[in-house]
Amino acid sequence: MELKATPTFDALPYKRASFATLGEALDYAALGDKGMNFHDARADLVHAYPYRAIAADARRQALRLIADGVAPGDRVALIAETGPGFAAAFFAAIYAGALPVPLPLPTSFGGRDAYVDQIATQLRSCDPRLVLSPEGLFPMVEQAAQGLCTAADWAVYFAETAPDAPLPQARSTDIAYLQYSSGSTRFPHGVSVTHEALLANLAGHAHCMEAGHGDRVVSWLPWYHDMGLVGCMLAPLANQISVDYLATEDFARRPLSWLTLISRNPHNTLSYSPTFGYDICARRISPSIDVAARFDLSRWRVAGNGADMIRPEVMQAFVDVFAAAGFKASAFLPSYGLAEATLAVTIMPLGEGIVSDLIDERILSGGSDARPGLKDKPRRPTRYRAIVNCGKAVPGLTIEVRDEEGAVLPDRRIGRIYVRGLGVMAGYFRDPEATAAALSPDGWLDTGDMGYLSAGSIFLVGRAKDMIIINGKNHWPQDIEWAIEQLPGFKAGDIAAFAITTPSGEESPAVLVQCRTSDVEERNNLREAIRTKVRAITGMSCVVELVPPRTLPKTSSGKLSRSKARMQYLSGEIQPFDVAA
Repeated sequence: MELKATPTFDALPYKRASFATLGEALDYAALGDKGMNFHDARADLVHAYPYRAIAADARRQALRLIADGVAPGDRVALIAETGPGFAAAFFAAIYAGALPVPLPLPTSFGGRDAYVDQIATQLRSCDPRLVLSPEGLFPMVEQAAQGLCTAADWAVYFAETAPDAPLPQARSTDIAYLQYSSGSTRFPHGVSVTHEALLANLAGHAHCMEAGHGDRVVSWLPWYHDMGLVGCMLAPLANQISVDYLATEDFARRPLSWLTLISRNPHNTLSYSPTFGYDICARRISPSIDVAARFDLSRWRVAGNGADMIRPEVMQAFVDVFAAAGFKASAFLPSYGLAEATLAVTIMPLGEGIVSDLIDERILSGGSDARPGLKDKPRRPTRYRAIVNCGKAVPGLTIEVRDEEGAVLPDRRIGRIYVRGLGVMAGYFRDPEATAAALSPDGWLDTGDMGYLSAGSIFLVGRAKDMIIINGKNHWPQDIEWAIEQLPGFKAGDIAAFAITTPSGEESPAVLVQCRTSDVEERNNLREAIRTKVRAITGMSCVVELVPPRTLPKTSSGKLSRSKARMQYLSGEIQPFDVAA
């Protein structure tokens, strides 16, 4: 019998996430024919999972949890493998009134011990009743859970039958799940998200994208990250949209399979990716590939980007490569969000694509007025950085930009971004100090991001914690990293910039650069080329350290972790190549 994907259309009347709880949203989606579809690395369908089947399996599994003593409010940790096992177990916890806690998969760096330590740290934080994992990862998960909680292979655990029992009825104000942000490794903060906050954010997100009948989602994003879990798993379900998945590890091996999935969809496609996803696809196209013959991206209606910093030159390179396949630059949908606000904070209007604002870099280095250009002729050539417009607040949210004293700033003044309203977290799980630091009594969330507003749209310039301050002047690490990326042989993720204190007691920028050459003379020449490039772009001298490939730490979502790189460098965990005499 031929395996068929769940349909794009069915007869179920569309409801835009207008439900009281996530369980209610699944119950409604289960009345139709749509669902989740899982594909292998070659983009071939291997499992179709209608929402009605997910609901049936989840209800049966919820009985197993209840029989095992799992009570409403208990945490059930789940290794977030992209597949039917996680999907059913996640909603089993929802139906049982428990809080599912998605935990990351191993990465290609760090090794077994680092992964075991990471999972153990997050288990201590969320204090679950049990942790469930797929068979292949169970030995590591079991080791991580020792002395903390029960661990089980979810296929074995849910194979046991359980007696019938009433399922608890959740309230909209109850916590639905815990979300760990991508940087939550050493000091994890579990974001507590209520049902009403989640569904309000999903409805606002869908409203901005005009999602509905005729749309289909395609995703490779990991389910342990908010953009993957909320944006590409829970959003399609709550809006009764079929979705096609490619596992994150399969995307890493064969990124063009993502575009193959999109090409096979004869209907409108909604698909998100951080900047690096678009970058790697454009880089994989060699002159021998006939882009027009291999791909059809003409029906890609929303090509979302929700990365920390959207790089317009990378997005333009993607357009240059894939315009021949029918891709339209107007499909790009920049947005801004974070787990502490469930997911989406701002989204650009449809059809406008990438819109950039040119900012005088002297403003980013300590000034505050983000107006492009100066009336008076500058004494030296003015450098500008293109800052991407990430759109206006989704319905139900309000944004402010404030200075260091907390005063609200007018348009085009750079400061710290605050957000309040529907979708903002209830707090960090069992961490009142961290909650009080991030969330004011009147509901304003300090995002930790820096940016400015212009006519209601937000322009993100960086993370406050990553800023390098030298002699009272602000420098953004992205500027240094991007400068080095212009040299031949480097790409995003190869460079980490941060501030250190030199032996003389002065603050200085340090740059860790992944180096692929073993020739000592080439390394020395490379160090000098990097110093020269950084000095030309920023006017600063910096410490340059070359490190082996695959050394720089990443967050669970695959982004560079500057803070962890700095910590590992200062502790000696990262050992640079020796400098030749």
